[in-house]
Amino acid sequence: MSDPARCIPILASLDLAETLAFYRDQLGFTGETYGDYAIVRRQAMELHFWLCKDRIYPEHTACYIRGGQVPALYAEFAARGVPGLSDFALRPWIMQEFHLHDPHGNLLRFGCAEV
Repeated sequence: MSDPARCIPILASLDLAETLAFYRDQLGFTGETYGDYAIVRRQAMELHFWLCKDRIYPEHTACYIRGGQVPALYAEFAARGVPGLSDFALRPWIMQEFHLHDPHGNLLRFGCAEV
């Protein structure tokens, strides 16, 4: 199949320009806005954002990103000094993980099989 179905999270943003700047400058994504909607991409990763006015939405939303690229992403984010970057550790569910929050509170959790 040349175009398999895939899941793409749609996260809330209080300010799309601020969201795009964070994902571009801190996490290495590219992105664009379409009115009250934004899309960021980095290789196979794609996240969508809708503009909202209530902080409760992004502060109660999360996305899990999994794959073999995760250790390299952690090294890159740590070298860049991404704010709020957690440690990269083996969790009880046998996944090597780290996490961070974007400026509006969306939790991004990154994981891979134990390395």
